Parts: sequence; C-alpha cells; structure tokens
Amino acid sequence: MADFDYDLFVIGGGSGGVRAARVAAGTGARVALAEDSRMGGTCVIRGCVPKKLMVFASAYHEDFADARAFGWDVAAGDFDWTRFSAQLGAELDRLEGVYRKLLHASQVEIFDLRARLADPHTVALSDGRRVRAKHILIATGGRPVRPALANAHLGMVSDDLFAMQRLPGSILIVGGGYIACEFAGILNGLGVDVTQFHRGAQILRGFDDEACGLIADGMRDKGVDLRLGTDIVEMTQADAGAVRVMGSDGSDRIYDAVLFATGRSPNTADLGLEAVGVAIGSRGEIVVDAYSQTNIPSVFAIGDVTDRVTLTPVAIREAMAFVETVFRGNPTPVDHDLIPSAVFTQPEFGTIGLSEQAARAREPVAIYATSFRPMQSAFAGRADRVLMKLVVSQATRRVLGCHIVAPQAGEMIQMVGIAIKMGATKEDFDRTVAVHPTMAEELVTLKTPVRMA
Repeated sequence: MADFDYDLFVIGGGSGGVRAARVAAGTGARVALAEDSRMGGTCVIRGCVPKKLMVFASAYHEDFADARAFGWDVAAGDFDWTRFSAQLGAELDRLEGVYRKLLHASQVEIFDLRARLADPHTVALSDGRRVRAKHILIATGGRPVRPALANAHLGMVSDDLFAMQRLPGSILIVGGGYIACEFAGILNGLGVDVTQFHRGAQILRGFDDEACGLIADGMRDKGVDLRLGTDIVEMTQADAGAVRVMGSDGSDRIYDAVLFATGRSPNTADLGLEAVGVAIGSRGEIVVDAYSQTNIPSVFAIGDVTDRVTLTPVAIREAMAFVETVFRGNPTPVDHDLIPSAVFTQPEFGTIGLSEQAARAREPVAIYATSFRPMQSAFAGRADRVLMKLVVSQATRRVLGCHIVAPQAGEMIQMVGIAIKMGATKEDFDRTVAVHPTMAEELVTLKTPVRMA
C-alpha cells in the first residue's frame, strides 16, 4: 500500500493553485485540491476580472460624450447597478464553473473544504478527514486588511465592493495604491461622488514619479477629489448607515460609504504553518527559495501568499516552474525580473522595468519622453493627456524602463515588454518604423532626450 494518498495536495483554488494542480496531474501525478471559498480565487472572483469589467462599465459615460462629438446622436441614460451586478455575478459563476471543469477534466480531486497542515505530509480537512501527500503546495493568496483605526469596521474593503446591493451616493476611499486609485476611477465613472485620502505625497508609491503625477492630474480632471497628505483622524457611525469622517486636513463630512484600500496581507492564518515549522516572514508571508520551496522540504508555496510579486500571471508562472521542478525533474527558478504590469486607473498606466528615480540611483540614464493630447480625445474636446517615456542607460543604451499613461496602456506595455525583456536598446526602438497615426508610434520617434540624469 502506498505511503501517500496523493503525490500533490494543493491548498488554494486560485489561478496559481489550479494551474499547478492541472499541470501536475498531466504528468500522471495523483493530485487533490482544497478550496473553502469559490474556485478562481482573488483574481477571478474578487479581483482582476470583476474589476476590469467594472472599468469597462465606468468608461461608457465618456464614450457617449465622445460619440456625440464625433457626430452620433447618442443619449445616455442612468447607470443601473442592479442590472450590471447581476450580469457580473453570472459571468463570475460561469468562470468558476470553467475552473471546476478544467480540474475535473484533469482528474484532480476537489475538496470544497478548509485545509491546514497537520505535519509535513498530512493535510487536515475541516470535515475531520486527514489525507497524506508526498508534496503539499500552499497557494492561498492574500486578503485586504483594515487599518488599526477606531471604528475601522464601519468601512468596506475591496472584497465588499463586488457584493454591494446599490451604489453609494458618496464614498471616501482611503489609500494611494493601485487598488485605491483604480476604484476611485471606477466609482467616479459610475456616478459616485468620490473623495480619496492618501497620507503620502503622491499616489502609486514605487512607480515612476512623472507617470504618477500625470495620473493624479487626470483623476482630478475627471472629478475625483484626491487629497494628498491627508488621513482619517476620526470616523463614527452616522444616520442611515453613513459614516462621519474627520480628516487631517480639517475636513468633517458624512459619506454614504468608506472604502479602505490600505494594503493586503498573505493568507497564512490558521494553516498550521507554525506548528509544522514552516518559516514565516515579517509580513506574514511564507518564505520560499528560488524554486518556491519552504524550509520544510515537502512543503512549497506560490503566489501572493509568498509576497514576492503579487500578480496573477506571476503566480501562474510560479505554478508552472513548481511542476517543472518537482514533477518533471527539471529545476526551474522563476524569473521575477522585468515583469510588465498595468494599473487600470483612469487614465490607464502600463509599466515595465525601472522608474526614472530608481534608474538614476543605479547609473547615469537618458530620459526620452513626450506628453500630448491624443487625437481622439482632442477631437472630442477632452483635456486628457498621455505620456510615453523611455528610461535608457547612458553606458549600454539598453532600455531600462518604459512607462505609458494612455488609453489601452496595458495592451501597449505587453508588446513593449517583449522587446525590453529581450534587452532592446534605444537604437532598436529607433530602427523600428512607426505605425501612423497611433499613440504608440511616439515610442519609436523619440529622438532627443529631455534630460540626462
């Protein structure tokens, strides 16, 4: 009789966990997966997918205005949150069903139960059963957290937004990261009166300063009341479920809702990690090596629970590398360098590589950049501006970073990311013929640096 019930037991049914389970099963391994919430995890159920659909919905009011400027007789009605949220729920149900079908087709056994480690090879399920596995993979993701503030329970976190029965008339969003800024644009576009507090001097800390400044200006131009250097002093319950907030800027206002977008933490609570001896970092993350292995040889972890690069495609890459390493005998570390990403603010932001400030701290650089009103927006009479920016090493001429603030910036940075990952130089960009008329053509027509740093 075999010592183990499974070759692999995965805890967590998000994008990374599901991919690892399916691909491992494809090697002939006996695989099981436990998920105590909905299959698909943060990205599919309460993150990337529903958020992007909300971004689409929120942009239509500007599309209607642009259509009129382009000669169309268009009359926009009111946004119906109830109708949209019902359609959104149906789409998420469909996607969850797809994930389950993929697991079943791969012959992965599913446990819709809470799971925790009992020892390095044993998983304890919440129904009392225990199963043994040669390898255990933890892919439990992360969760939004509320700040240590009196009455913080009166505010929502990002998970709660997708379950709202109705849109609030007004909302205070607290935070300056990508989640805060994305939802500020979404809710503003859907007709909500949005105020945003951020205690820092600029939004989107860690990204390129010039790009962040343009995004902040664009958010304000579109109607978001963005207040930097501002935090909550006190919040109390008001009538009819509203919240009264006193701000450090002297403001005192009642909001229909408050959203805390002040950070996320790895989902490591109540997994039995400490009892088994799995090393945990200062932020609650599972500490792993380059091959996603913990200090306990049979236990691995991937995705946001490791707090390396908290992006869904990265979790999927880590899943693939884990299977390659453990089940195909080909040790494969994950390359976390030069990962393109998009922030679905309004205006949208695509970025890869070093920011100007980070590059300057490392070596002398040349900065090529331009900002302008794109053709479509200018014709429609909107003040929107875009930014195309390349950060270039003076010594090697290699493009160290690219930062785009523009409509469809995420689509553009995916393509640019290939060139930069391959080590393209500024001269490689220069040799590429422009596609005209497009916004992206500016990336290959930037001839003179705007500054040397």
